[in-house]
Amino acid sequence: MSRFAACFEALPDPRSSNVRHPLTSILFIAIAAIICGAESCTDMEDFGHSKRRWLKSIVPLPHGIPSHDTFSTVFRHLDTEAFEAAFRRLTATFAKGIEGVVAIDGKAVRGAYRRGAKATPLHLVNVWAAGAGLVIGQKTAPNRNEVQGVLDALALLTLDGATVTADALHCRADTARAILATGGDYVLALKDNQPSLLKQAKALIEDGDRIDSILLAPKTAHDRTETRRASVVAATDIGFPGLQAVGSVETFRLHADGTQTSHVRFFLLSRIMPPDALIETVRTHWHIENKLHWVLDVHFCEDAARNRKDNGPQNIALLRKIALNVIRSHPDKASIRRKIKKAGWDEDFLTSLISHMR
Repeated sequence: MSRFAACFEALPDPRSSNVRHPLTSILFIAIAAIICGAESCTDMEDFGHSKRRWLKSIVPLPHGIPSHDTFSTVFRHLDTEAFEAAFRRLTATFAKGIEGVVAIDGKAVRGAYRRGAKATPLHLVNVWAAGAGLVIGQKTAPNRNEVQGVLDALALLTLDGATVTADALHCRADTARAILATGGDYVLALKDNQPSLLKQAKALIEDGDRIDSILLAPKTAHDRTETRRASVVAATDIGFPGLQAVGSVETFRLHADGTQTSHVRFFLLSRIMPPDALIETVRTHWHIENKLHWVLDVHFCEDAARNRKDNGPQNIALLRKIALNVIRSHPDKASIRRKIKKAGWDEDFLTSLISHMR
C-alpha cells in the first residue's frame, strides 16, 4: 500500500478541504472493486460495504465506506492529466523498461456519450506494451482527433529499444518524428491515404534487392491455412523522417471450402529488420485489439459503461486499465475471467493480486 500511496500522493484532490474520505482510499477501493467485477460507482460502494473488514486492514476508513455519489464526484472532477501521470508512475512498478512491440491505437468508449455534444462518444488513444502485456499509456483524442491524441501520448513516453506500431492513419511525418523522439523505432502501416509514399514503396519492393521469408500458420488456425511472405528493402531516397526500409507482408489463405485469397500490406520501417521479424511485429500489433480492447469490452463492459459527465469517463477508463494491469501481472495462469471471479470470491487471492501494486 505504501507504493500505491506514493504513486498517488501528489494527485490534487478536487474536493474541498473538509473531506471525509482520503483520496487514496477512494482510489484503492475503486480499483479493487473493478478487479472484482464492479462496473459502476454504485458497484464500488456495494463492494466497499461487502469487503469493509478486509479494506480496513489495508486503507484508512475514518468515516466508513464512501457513497456512490462520493466516488462519482471524485472521478468527475479529478484532473485527467494528473491522474494519467500517476498511472504512469504506477505502471513503472509493473514493467522496468519496455522492449519489443508497443502498439498504439484508438478506441471509442461507446456508452460515454452526451446527446447533442460535438464529439461523441469519448475516443481514447491506448498504448499497449505487447511483450509485457500491459497498458502503459492513455490519452484522450481531442474532439475525436486520434492523430493528435497519439502525438500527445508519445510526448509523455520514453520507449528506448521498443518498436512502435500503428495503423495507416498514423503513417505521418509528425507521428514518425514523435516516435523517434521517444527513443524507439517505428513500423507504420502504409495505405492509399499516402498515395505518393505507397507508390514509392511498391516500386522499391518490386525493383530492389530483397530477402523473402515464408511463415506457415498452423493448419487449424481459424479453420484455414495461411502462408505469409515478407520482403524488406533498404530505402534511402524517400523523404520521410528516420526511414531506413520499406517492407511488405503478403498473406495467402486457403479456406476450408477450398477457396484461396491473398492480400498484401506495406510498411515503413525506421530500421532494417529480417523479414520474419517484420511478420512477427505486424502480427503482434493486433494484440492491442484482442488482448486489450476486446478484454475491456467483454470482461470490464467498457462499451456499455454510461459514465459520461465531466472527467468521469476518462478517469474510470484509466481505473479499468490499472485493474487489468494488476490482473495480468499476477503469475496465476487462470484466464482474465477466472481471475476476476476468484478475486471477488477469495480475499486471499484478492490480497495476492493487490500486492503486485506495491
